[in-house]
Amino acid sequence: MSAAELARLYDQQAPALFRFLMTLTHHEADTRDLLQEVFLRAARRPAKEVLRDPAAWLFRTARNLFTDHLRRCGARQRAMEKYAAEPGDEEAAGPDAEVGPCTAAALATLPAEQRAVVHLKIWEGFTFARIAEVLDIPANTAASRYRYALENLRAHLPHPALSHED
Repeated sequence: MSAAELARLYDQQAPALFRFLMTLTHHEADTRDLLQEVFLRAARRPAKEVLRDPAAWLFRTARNLFTDHLRRCGARQRAMEKYAAEPGDEEAAGPDAEVGPCTAAALATLPAEQRAVVHLKIWEGFTFARIAEVLDIPANTAASRYRYALENLRAHLPHPALSHED
């Protein structure tokens, strides 16, 4: 598919696809990632396959990508819950053993996806590219989850100049 055909298709269909995916995911970053993947797949397909019925092809691809996304999220969630439920010794206690009570409580308020990214970034020293590979998510999603996590942590942690709990 030519760049001009893809640009025209994007201009015509992206707003509707964005609304569709947003309805499914209820999460803007995931919606943007899925929308990007829809158009990447369109760019890789022969134009005649996509342009035969572009709306149908794009929405079907979006739905399929969302289904794959749910499967990945479900598998990650089960793995995180299993990890959280496993008893560990002091050396394997994880980041909560290395931080004060306020920070541990703030970390506990984060959604599992954000906690995973924070853990891999801070305690494992992974780059966003490596986090993306490990969690099977786009690097931009890893970076945005990290940014959202930091915003959430700032909201839950006392100002360092005002408190010395940690």
